Amino acid sequence: MDILAAYPITKRWAPVNPAAIQLYSLPTPNGQKVSIALEEMGLPYDAHLVNFATNDQMSQEFLSLNPNNKIPAILDPVGPGGKPLALFESGAILIYLAEKSGKLLPAANRYEVLQWLMFQMGGIGPMFGQVGFFNVFAGKDIEDPRPKERYRAEAERLLKVLDQALEGRDWIAGEYSIADIAIGPWLRTLRDFYKAGDVTGLPGRKNVVAYLDRFLARPAVQRGAVIPARP
Repeated sequence: MDILAAYPITKRWAPVNPAAIQLYSLPTPNGQKVSIALEEMGLPYDAHLVNFATNDQMSQEFLSLNPNNKIPAILDPVGPGGKPLALFESGAILIYLAEKSGKLLPAANRYEVLQWLMFQMGGIGPMFGQVGFFNVFAGKDIEDPRPKERYRAEAERLLKVLDQALEGRDWIAGEYSIADIAIGPWLRTLRDFYKAGDVTGLPGRKNVVAYLDRFLARPAVQRGAVIPARP
């Protein structure tokens, strides 16, 4: 399928299987969403590392696919109507992959799943990311305590909302779905990479802790969480 040759990104990251979905990513929480989803759904894909250390995300080839210079992004050679589809934004990609595969977005509670997916996109991701900035990155050197406390408190509130919603449930929308795939990587990052579990009250949210354990125990999650491999 030489149709992919029309996309500049394929000149920098050559397809291994031109018939497969091309994933351009890094195993950050947002990147892990898509690699985990692909593993769960069993869709064939090539994983290409977008290395932030060498500013791959700012290259003209990557920007030709995602002008917002963020991972993940995909190029599906067999998109709607059999035509190629280029797509960025992890939430949009999750919805697309679920619809393509017919998995993890059940018709019976489609909008409940989308509701919790948007909860992650609009709340958990941005707020946990700010907690990380102030806890382990440059923000930790800011003396004014108010910005850090603002995001810490909001992260704590979001964990409370999540904990209440998980009461009596294994998964956030009843059965395992793309909403869980969106939420799980961010919970692990908050706890393990940002080291902010204690300050946001995570250990006391028993439903959330058990939920994260269930998520991390899934074989497809374990595989997808390290794809593409870091250098």
